[in-house]
Amino acid sequence: MTSDIGPLASLEQQQPDEPAKAEAPAQRRTAGALLIAGPVIFLLAEFIAAAAWTDPPYSYTHHFISNLGVHGPSTLFGQYMYSPLAWVMNTGFFLFGITILAGVAALRGLPGRHRWAALVPATLLATGGVLLGLFPGSGEAMNDGTGDFHALGALAGFIGGNVLAIVLGSMHGRVRLSLRLGRTLVAVGVIGLVSMVAYFADVISGANVLVGLIERGAVHPFLIGLTCAGVSIWRGRSRPSATG
Repeated sequence: MTSDIGPLASLEQQQPDEPAKAEAPAQRRTAGALLIAGPVIFLLAEFIAAAAWTDPPYSYTHHFISNLGVHGPSTLFGQYMYSPLAWVMNTGFFLFGITILAGVAALRGLPGRHRWAALVPATLLATGGVLLGLFPGSGEAMNDGTGDFHALGALAGFIGGNVLAIVLGSMHGRVRLSLRLGRTLVAVGVIGLVSMVAYFADVISGANVLVGLIERGAVHPFLIGLTCAGVSIWRGRSRPSATG
């Protein structure tokens, strides 16, 4: 009788774990898909809004990213703003950070302080995106006070996105990323933060030399890095390690 009950009891003990095991790949794919979707939303909105700006043509190296969210016509920091599809860029601003935050929240293997270490910068990024979308950075906005919210959103986005890349790269093992990708994420985060400092120095000094290119150096690297992380997480090929 003991030999008959033993296997049955063992089977009953294993059954509750089966749904959790079946759910893990689905949750990883959801997290990965969201981390891919967030940057794609931003880059696609930027491309569409820039393509619609034809008179004069929008320049990725000269114009601010925020100009794409200003329908105008308006002028700020010596730049003329007229974005026919401003609503597309503002929608992209609003959604991309929220989508990335949802992806980070869906990640498994981030208990306790490690989870909060990722959620805090992701929340900062999402908050920055919402502020950018709701408060376009026009010349009029700088006069009526709403421009301060836009500037705060830009700062939050710069810091949140790049710190998030560094954090995910630093604990690559816990989110099942390869060591090489982890180091790449740290590198793009550092590049982004350095570019952010250079960008503000360029604007404050009034030089505005390749200001659009420098600003994108603070944004595009972490967007590309998070996309690569999302692809790796979605595929789920890397094995968890004891480090990171």
